[in-house]
Amino acid sequence: MSYETAVASMFALGHELAQTPSHKFDLSYMRVLLEALGRPERTFPSVLIAGTNGKGSTAATLASILQTSGLKTALYTSPHLLRLNERIRVNGEQIEDDAFARLHGEVDRVSESLVEQGALPWHPSFFEMMTAIAFLHFSRERIDIAVLEVGMGGRLDATNVVEPLVSVITDISLDHQKFLGNTVTEIAREKAGIIRPGGVVVTLPQRPEANDVIGDTILELGAQGVSAVQYVPPVSPGSNDYRVNALPGTESKVHTGQPHYRYPLLVMGTQIQVQTPLVGRHQLRNIALAIAATEELAKQGLGKERKPGIKAESIQRGIRDIHWPGRFQVLAPHAGWPEIVLDVAHNPAGAWALRSALSEQYDGRTLVFVFGALRDKAIAEMAEILFSLAERVIATRPENPRAASPEEIQQVGCRTGADIEPVAEIESALQRARSATGPQGVVVITGSIYLVGEAMRTLDVRI
Repeated sequence: MSYETAVASMFALGHELAQTPSHKFDLSYMRVLLEALGRPERTFPSVLIAGTNGKGSTAATLASILQTSGLKTALYTSPHLLRLNERIRVNGEQIEDDAFARLHGEVDRVSESLVEQGALPWHPSFFEMMTAIAFLHFSRERIDIAVLEVGMGGRLDATNVVEPLVSVITDISLDHQKFLGNTVTEIAREKAGIIRPGGVVVTLPQRPEANDVIGDTILELGAQGVSAVQYVPPVSPGSNDYRVNALPGTESKVHTGQPHYRYPLLVMGTQIQVQTPLVGRHQLRNIALAIAATEELAKQGLGKERKPGIKAESIQRGIRDIHWPGRFQVLAPHAGWPEIVLDVAHNPAGAWALRSALSEQYDGRTLVFVFGALRDKAIAEMAEILFSLAERVIATRPENPRAASPEEIQQVGCRTGADIEPVAEIESALQRARSATGPQGVVVITGSIYLVGEAMRTLDVRI
């Protein structure tokens, strides 16, 4: 089977959230599949990360730290920006096309056999297939540790078949209500499903209703709760512990112009200078979670036999070397294009984080937005948060059957008073934004990850 055939076969299963809840949410079926594949998830230790916002950034940061510490580190994330392979990485390298095709064929044959035998009632879903492929790849690569981002929820997510050394819960807010519940309390119960009896869970204080659920679950299971709050630097106005470097001039359209944060921090008894390319005050919370998880792994003896091992210096270097595209990624002016910001802000919490970062970095600059979102997202609330910042909003539609039309976005967003122009095709929307932005202006491409990915493809941005 070729790579192209394997990818087409995956997408033929339907979108990972398009399955009925009974198809998506049943770990017993995932365990049947993995048992038939030889239980690859039992061959490596792991960290499991759940949450509504920030879990991908936290996972990428933790993986970078562990890799810098000399550990052969796997990273499993979702969704992807450009290619499926992005979701499955070992030491930063995406799974190769041939390996993906080979493993897909193996998992697919086993799946069909299990259905024929009656061991499975139906073929595994898109996300179950991806997760099984990732586990097989990590097992055969003989990794030292896997950092696994939960796809959605936690309690019944396909990744939750592992027994993690550490569970991490990032910020929780409303999202995927159709599947997870209509309140923060209900959603938090799903996220808290990754906590293990007697296990270690790293988190930060957040909404009171989420705190209550996480705290109660820790007590019920006799788990050890670890707060990462000591690693969040002060960000009060006038604080000298934190500063933002101005964006330097550059002729390149790649990452050389990315703004970043610097601040001192005491880690593992040593003061280090944290420097991160992840922009936005919310990212300081994600970095804090990654640092706390790293310390807990070190306490458990992970990396003792590796050089240099988990040390304060490797934490510092790992944070500095994070590469996590599409999260307030800045493209410097080039080839007639103004400065561009790419940011995946797919729910209200993400929109608030983007608004804060834009206000910090671009106060007084003219902003033109290119915005597209899935129909089941809180578009009206995101528009209320973001559109008032923009001189103009170009509403467009990513290639996804669940995407809202530009006219739907215009209708919902008109209540904000923003100047909203619907443009059907993303390439045309980008050109329209380019022509509407002056030399000192900034184009902000945001909303669905599918929109950001298609924009990156159109702009020839490599990751």
